Amino acid sequence: MVPTAPADRFDGFRALDDRRGRPGSRLIEALAAARAGTADQPADWAPAVAAGVGLPAAAGLGPASYYADLAAPHGRRHVRVCAATACFAAQAGRHLTGVEHELGVTVDTVSPDGETSVQAVRCLGYCYAGPAALDGDTACTGPTLAGQLAGREPSRAPEIPAADATGDPVLLGSVVAGEPLWRVWPQAVTAGNPDDVQSDVAASGLRGRGGAGFRVAAKWEAAGRAPGTVVVANGDEGDPGSYADRLLMEAAPERVLEGLALACFACGARRGVVLVRSEYPRALARMREAVGQAYGDGHFGQSVHGSDTSLDVEVVEGAGSYVAGEETALIASLEGDRGCARPRPPYPTRRGLWDAPTVVNNVETLAAIPWIIAHGGEAYARRGTRGETGTKLVCLSERFARPGAYEVELGTPLLRIVNELGVGLKDGSELAALQVGGPLGGFLGPDALDVPLTTADLAARGAALGHAGLVAFDQHVAPEEVLRHIWQFAAVESCGACSPCRVGSRRGLELASAGTTPGPEWERLAHVLAEASLCAFGRRVPPAVRSLARAYGERLAGWEL
Repeated sequence: MVPTAPADRFDGFRALDDRRGRPGSRLIEALAAARAGTADQPADWAPAVAAGVGLPAAAGLGPASYYADLAAPHGRRHVRVCAATACFAAQAGRHLTGVEHELGVTVDTVSPDGETSVQAVRCLGYCYAGPAALDGDTACTGPTLAGQLAGREPSRAPEIPAADATGDPVLLGSVVAGEPLWRVWPQAVTAGNPDDVQSDVAASGLRGRGGAGFRVAAKWEAAGRAPGTVVVANGDEGDPGSYADRLLMEAAPERVLEGLALACFACGARRGVVLVRSEYPRALARMREAVGQAYGDGHFGQSVHGSDTSLDVEVVEGAGSYVAGEETALIASLEGDRGCARPRPPYPTRRGLWDAPTVVNNVETLAAIPWIIAHGGEAYARRGTRGETGTKLVCLSERFARPGAYEVELGTPLLRIVNELGVGLKDGSELAALQVGGPLGGFLGPDALDVPLTTADLAARGAALGHAGLVAFDQHVAPEEVLRHIWQFAAVESCGACSPCRVGSRRGLELASAGTTPGPEWERLAHVLAEASLCAFGRRVPPAVRSLARAYGERLAGWEL
């Protein structure tokens, strides 16, 4: 018989949870406030922050030493420079050296006088205009990045180019066609039948757009409308090359919130949470503004639109972690812990945020729901392919002649997206390799683009759909540099929760940096990473590396296994 904890012991832990996660006094937010403007190490200030909310020192030191925003040294002026894939591809990473030279500060350090700090981050969502940096919350982009940061050039941050390629947009209706907002939620909640919402989403065949592709209705059903259910809108879009969630949160936050409200209604949830990554300050501000307006218009709060439904929604800022976009790691982050993946079962739909049933849906996923409810699930199911229905936002990087976010139907040939929507590469450059679905998604060579944009078809080619970010590499970037970049991303962003990924990613970087054929050790390393890693992050590294080797052929001999 397994012993159980006394009731008073459980209550003590619950009280601890309340101090760590109570809105308005979140541990992560308190740590972020203390971090700003100080060059001291976390050990110098994190214990006091933890003590201020009634927690032991370790509770503050853990997250403060884990999250990039908290662990990085901060000067009075803090500059975050994107070192992610699209910005790397724009100038083969040379923009980092240019910024260091102009500001006189080495990346990931603070100047001796404590005035200026420079931090390398992985993706700021300006993949269409890179390289990019955030000077405080002011965005700077493009070939003159270093000059902008030095003050010789005005800051430049173009809006995201967005276009519909379907003729009837699901996601971009309010962005490109001015469709009215909040036209579904009032009718749905006053009708008072959550089964109708659940049925329409089930009939639509909608799958999660965050990368895993799990059926949305099945996830909702798994929560069982249990008391205390929480729905989380995952806006922690970390895949370098993708800025679809940023576009939706900035240009159509009401559509995201209406989708969240409908999801809460279908799941019987009275509470929704929107997690926005800190690298998206404008999206964070827009979502908070839209939530406030939604309360003012009666969409949230007690007795919504005169019904017996109550719904409270809050917006939470992330702290800088790629892995924290994974749903169990995201939940750990919301609870004030390090954003590490947790073993499953139990699944979040049974025991998630503070042990409550929790449904985590990606921002783009939620943005599709109002259209589905307005037009019916069967109408949505007729779009896309039979196995993968609906539309998808694809994001084209700066190397394309016409970069931007395009809404396409799933199944659209990748070749059409590259050549017709993106109009090939700019300046007459030649495509050497195309990264699909993020740094751990996969790579395709220029002769392998005759593939439909679906999870199944891309997987058959050794790639992945992911967030559907497309990053083009031209002939000016050496394949060896791309290989090192991928391994460096894996080593930096591994959460460290499991040894295969933590140690394996670093060893892979060493092998890639050696510049020699990896040999049998790579085969053993790939096997351990793929089979023993705790989450998909570590498991996806070997396939991504193999796909890169296939795309470049003999130039990366030995890495294709």
